[in-house]
Amino acid sequence: MPRILITLGDPAGIGPEVIDFALATFAPPAGFEFEVLGDRSAGVPGKPDGRSAAAALAALEESVRRLKEGSADAVVTGPVSKEGLQSQGFTFPGQTEFFADAFGVADYGMLLTGPTLSVGLATIHEPLAAIPTLLNEERIVRIGTLTAGFLKKRGIAEPRIAVAGLNPHAGEGGAFGDEETRIIAPAIRSLNETGLGTFTGPAVPDAIFRDAARGGYDAVLAMYHDQGLIPLKLLDFDSAVNVTLGLPKPRTSPDHGTAFSIAGKNVADPSSMIAAIRLACELA
Repeated sequence: MPRILITLGDPAGIGPEVIDFALATFAPPAGFEFEVLGDRSAGVPGKPDGRSAAAALAALEESVRRLKEGSADAVVTGPVSKEGLQSQGFTFPGQTEFFADAFGVADYGMLLTGPTLSVGLATIHEPLAAIPTLLNEERIVRIGTLTAGFLKKRGIAEPRIAVAGLNPHAGEGGAFGDEETRIIAPAIRSLNETGLGTFTGPAVPDAIFRDAARGGYDAVLAMYHDQGLIPLKLLDFDSAVNVTLGLPKPRTSPDHGTAFSIAGKNVADPSSMIAAIRLACELA
């Protein structure tokens, strides 16, 4: 019987209430069981502190232990405060990197998916100034491969993936930068040689997301965090899901934060949490 873990997130945020709303309204597939991890009593809604952050971290660590021992099949992680976690000795940029390290996975990635768009990220939580030095052919091929694998697992036999350029107008033939010709185009050629799907690009970043949203592509591979997340959140803000690619067991999360300012008021939208739980069931 598949068991899906759901970590509470920071108990001072909206995690507890959106989880409650989601579990009250989402009808799981037959045979699935849900288990919520975390200490609700460790947080006062809207008042995050060290105790609530410690509870959030403890739930994450417990989920890893359970997944490794085989008593759970997937995890949905509630929203956490990165600042709060770091106050407890958390050394990772985000939960994605935490889970990759916990499972000893080097080939991992972040993908966000909603009803309109799916976006893989060649780089994740990195300063914008560092992106040109971090991009290389191997990284793009790795994330493209993981993105294609995710789409195949969801039933898309021949994924169509657009690979965005880094620079305005995808470099305009070198006029605005050479990353497209020097790095991205060779990576696309390598990806097309894998037979995993059709990879197109380097695509003009300011237009490709519209094409994908209209059904022209199954996913877009963006070069950096905000390039991919701005269009995704514009179109799918309430129902997008964050997926960690490359883990031995599925990890999903709602694509929103702790929203401390509205915690405890029962006005938070549970749609993204419902979508994250639904996708975890699908992937488990």
